[in-house]
Amino acid sequence: MLTKRVIPCMDVTNGRVVKGINFVDLRDAGDPVELAKVYDREGADEVIFLDITATSDDRATTIDLASRAAAELRIPYTVGGGFRDIAGARTMIASGADKISMCSAALRDPELITLASRAFGSQAVIVAIDAKRVGDGDKWEAYVAGGRIPTGVDAIAWAEEAARRGAGEILLTSMDRDGTQDGFDIPLTRTVARAVPIPVIASGGVGKLEHFAEGIIDGEADAVLAASVFHFGTFSIRQVKEYMAREGIPVRLDF
Repeated sequence: MLTKRVIPCMDVTNGRVVKGINFVDLRDAGDPVELAKVYDREGADEVIFLDITATSDDRATTIDLASRAAAELRIPYTVGGGFRDIAGARTMIASGADKISMCSAALRDPELITLASRAFGSQAVIVAIDAKRVGDGDKWEAYVAGGRIPTGVDAIAWAEEAARRGAGEILLTSMDRDGTQDGFDIPLTRTVARAVPIPVIASGGVGKLEHFAEGIIDGEADAVLAASVFHFGTFSIRQVKEYMAREGIPVRLDF
């Protein structure tokens, strides 16, 4: 049985890790690579760096971050934010990133997903979807530019298209739950997980150990991602993995 992954995510702006609630009211959480080194030692399966203002500020994701991480980390890492073309993604891969994550650029030009998967392999291409519930039913809209701009695009349909175009994974963030510590949006996560044939990383809302297990068991995700509960010391990676193992979820514990 494939193990389920625990992934710390670092939202980066101006070279620092930040965390907020519902994508706003950001506070500083430290140096991204130094935090990642701690998570590496604690047994994280991989880490994700997302430059959350790269697109909105119209600037590229920093290459320095990727280079530093390549030199310091043993585990795989993903870099996302600000990609506009394959050349930029190629530069990031060349700088050491194992995977790239695309959100805004992929929605503007879905062909980028196809080109990236052909260039680097689908395993290196993550499509990030920032989804917000629409109305009272089970319908969600995809947002871009770090959650600042609604697109009118149905998030489930977009996940399906991203998978068809060659994405290797979906990084699915519930904007409604982000930073609230109320738990993952289980209906959203489960709906996407059932709609696509590729792994789904659940993101947005972790506040309790139980939430990690719920994301896997009830949300049917392949991986669970969290930020503030790790950055501010609520839980360690080891605590989370040991809890998940007790709940019968297969996780990597050889660290």
